[in-house]
Amino acid sequence: MQKSTPGRPREFDDTAVVEAAMDVFWSRGYEGASAQELCERTGLGRGSLYNAFGSKQKLYHRALTLYQEQGIQAQAQILNGRGTVRERLQALMDWGIAHDLGPARGRGCMALFAALDRAGKDPEVAEIARVYVQRLEQVLCHLFAVGQRSGELPSVRSALEMARGFVGSYYGLRVLGQSMPDRGFLRDATAGILASFGAGDERLG
Repeated sequence: MQKSTPGRPREFDDTAVVEAAMDVFWSRGYEGASAQELCERTGLGRGSLYNAFGSKQKLYHRALTLYQEQGIQAQAQILNGRGTVRERLQALMDWGIAHDLGPARGRGCMALFAALDRAGKDPEVAEIARVYVQRLEQVLCHLFAVGQRSGELPSVRSALEMARGFVGSYYGLRVLGQSMPDRGFLRDATAGILASFGAGDERLG
């Protein structure tokens, strides 16, 4: 986690430290992440850690921002990929289900739970969450607009309205993945979401 250059003071690899802290916050939540575990996982002493990042809260903000940056890049890659609108929306929801039911099951989506748990207490978390939703909304809005122009999707609603409706359904699905960790249930829910957006109603394979 540390690097040094001859003749210069030792420096920290900020990205590696924030990634290690992100893993702790993702697993434990903000309140559950102890200073001791953050130090152990980052490889820094408490003084060095807080001198570099200011406080546990500021380190959490950095970790949450990094998590969201990685998440939006992965989701945008799916939504901007090849295939029909329906195929790309299905791929995004399959990606979410795979994460929620995969080896990291129980951790869920750090961005979603940060918004639910911290946004009302921490204005910076609320702002980070707002920016994240806006970025995902922009990618979805473009996709829905493309689908409407091609005739794949109806034009009864605006692309923006459809994008916002899908964001609500998508994150509702992610919450359900925590309380209903049943792949068949979540696939049925996915099929229903796709049908409601006029993107096909056939069952998922």
